[in-house]
Parts: sequence; C-alpha cells; structure tokens
Amino acid sequence: MNSLLLPSYTFISSLSCKSSPCLQSKPRYICSSHLCFNGCNTAPLSHLLKPKSRFSLSTHQTSIGSTVPSDEGVVSVIDLIEKDWSFLDSDELNSEENIQKIDNIISAGEIDHSSRVLVSIGSEGFVDRVVDSSPCSFLLVVHDSLFVLACIKAKYDKVKCWQGELRYVPEEWAPLDVVFLYFLPALPFTLDQVFGALADRCSPGARVVISQPQGREILEQQREQFADVVISDLPDEMTLQKVAANHSFEIAKFVDEPGLYLAVLKFCKEN
Repeated sequence: MNSLLLPSYTFISSLSCKSSPCLQSKPRYICSSHLCFNGCNTAPLSHLLKPKSRFSLSTHQTSIGSTVPSDEGVVSVIDLIEKDWSFLDSDELNSEENIQKIDNIISAGEIDHSSRVLVSIGSEGFVDRVVDSSPCSFLLVVHDSLFVLACIKAKYDKVKCWQGELRYVPEEWAPLDVVFLYFLPALPFTLDQVFGALADRCSPGARVVISQPQGREILEQQREQFADVVISDLPDEMTLQKVAANHSFEIAKFVDEPGLYLAVLKFCKEN
C-alpha cells in the first residue's frame, strides 16, 4: 500500500460522510510516511473520497482556496486511490444473528474501562458496536481507507485513527490491552510479521481477537469479488498456534465453523 507524507497537514478532523473530507489546518500527528488523524480546525475539501476513485491535492493552491505558506515544504501533487471496502458493512448488522456474532467477538476481547484497544481493518459498523457496548480508555482504529477513517472520525472525535500498516503503528500508543484483527485477510504482510508487531505493542495478558463473522465460505466469495482487498486466507488452528507461540502468544479460544471464525489469543510474555 502506498503511504502518504504531508509536510505539515494531515487528514481528517470532523465531517459528514455525506459531504467532503476535510483538510486539517493545524498539524497534529505527522507519522513518518503515514497519515494519522486527530481532530482540530477544518476547512471543507471539494473532492469526495469514493471507492476506487482518484483525485489530486496541491499543497500550494488547494481546492479549498487557501495557499500553504512557502516555508511549509512542497508536495506538488498527491494521488490517492481508494479501494472498495463497502462489503465489510453490507451484511453484518442486518439481522439479530449477525449482531449477536459481532457482540460475541467484542466480548471476547474482555474490554474494561481502563483498556487500551486497537481495531485493525474494522468496518464502520463494528467500530460503532465497540464504542456503544464497551467503553474503554483509548481506542485506535487502523485502516487502509481514508474514507472509512473519515466516517469514523466524523462520529467519534476521541477515537484515534491511523491510515497505514499495522506494523508501523507508533509505539507511543502502546501498550495495548485488546487488539481486534477484524479483517486479517486484508493485511499485506505475513502472520509472523503481524504477531511480531503486536508483541512489541501489547501489554502482558493482552488479548488478540481474530474474526470473520460469517466464516470462511463468505471469505472465499469476497476474495473472488474483491481480489485487490482480500489477499490472504484465515489461518487454521495449527498454523496459528505455531506462529503465535513464536511471539509469546497462546490460543485461548478457537472456533472455525461455516458461519463463524473466531480466534482469541493471549500475550503471555512478562514485562
């Protein structure tokens, strides 16, 4: 995934998902070659982020009609391409059965008010359920999509949003107590790399929850329709156990049924 660097501007603060994303007028988190979101003063941007759409921004004379000061550095054109993530939200909350599955996935994380929680490649609906059902001290959403993050940020100003790869999430946000790998097959690196990154950021006893609310069969259908998004499979129990153990994680629960995939792992390494 191509990452972005803006010299002193980051996306996104507060907006309606029926309107345009915003260009933040004060820098907050400038995270290496990745974008991070944290809300503050905004001005509307005339371009709407749409799945599989392409648009450009100029840091000299932008479409919002403001000019970036000359001492802010130069990025002449930024080209963004959004993938279609709509399928993650399409069916998950349309029945009591699916709502119950989502709630069971969230409860597997054992979140409490002091928990520091990360959601990786989560749908907007899943994040809604986490916020509504499980108050915590810190919630970070990591996603490939600027559009998804914009919609989440518009509703929850206190939720931190990180656009980039899970393994590059700043360690300043560690330690994490609960990690939801909501859509693991979209991550562009190996299972070993995933657990290697989490081992550096998890607190002792932290829980990692890997899920697919509708099981492998739906995943295969999604892979056929969204080959640019679904790039890997869900691990079987033996593979997961072996890789996780190499990084001090052990399986606490494993369900691999036609209508549900749920793996819960506990970080066993001491401080």
